[in-house]
Amino acid sequence: MQYLLDTNICIFFLRGKLDLDRVIREKGRENCFISEITVVELRFGAENSNHPFKSHEAVDNFLAGISIIPIYSCINLYAKEKVRLRRLGTPINDEFDLLIGVTAIENKLILVTDNTTDFQRLEKIQIENWFNR
Repeated sequence: MQYLLDTNICIFFLRGKLDLDRVIREKGRENCFISEITVVELRFGAENSNHPFKSHEAVDNFLAGISIIPIYSCINLYAKEKVRLRRLGTPINDEFDLLIGVTAIENKLILVTDNTTDFQRLEKIQIENWFNR
């Protein structure tokens, strides 16, 4: 099985709330990916933090060990899902979440997220939550 890690899972790891290193070792590093969108969100969070240099360094270390998936191949599915959800009256208002979700679908990856409510509206998405409260 292969996985796309949502931004919130990466943030839990960076904040020490999830032993993601262990889980990734168990699942296989070659089976875990993130979207370019997650990189954007992590960089914004680092820049917006109280200690940007230290936060960017932590993001750099995290990114050094994980494969990043581009979003270009997902654009058509993004448009279809956005229109479908809008017509149903259940849009996903966070554009980044929608892009991450369709990236998982298009690349046949299981989305790992703590935000199952929004993502479950996407057709053909597979979801797991590795974060236990």
